[in-house]
Amino acid sequence: MNATIKPLSSPENIPHPPLDALLAAIGAPLRWAILAELGSGEPRMVKEIAQQLRRSPTLISKHMAVLRRAGVVVCGRGGLYQIPAHFRAAPDKQHVDFGHCLLRLPGAVPVA
Repeated sequence: MNATIKPLSSPENIPHPPLDALLAAIGAPLRWAILAELGSGEPRMVKEIAQQLRRSPTLISKHMAVLRRAGVVVCGRGGLYQIPAHFRAAPDKQHVDFGHCLLRLPGAVPVA
């Protein structure tokens, strides 16, 4: 048997959020704003995002939980949230590739 095994890091092997969970998670305008804040690729704390969006940390935390459950964001050490690297279409653009769709976050440069 001569089977080809794809490496775990190949794009085909990256788990994509189920489409219904993805749409439910990103369907709220505030969550779009949160994703835009995380779009630079820099990990951010809930408090930082709340200050930037002029919302309460409690409200942002609740929305982050929805995004986290859907697999759209991850929380790392020190409570720093970010969009997982495997969803980042390109490090210099605010584009997120969820496999089902490519999102251009606010402030993103259009794809040429």
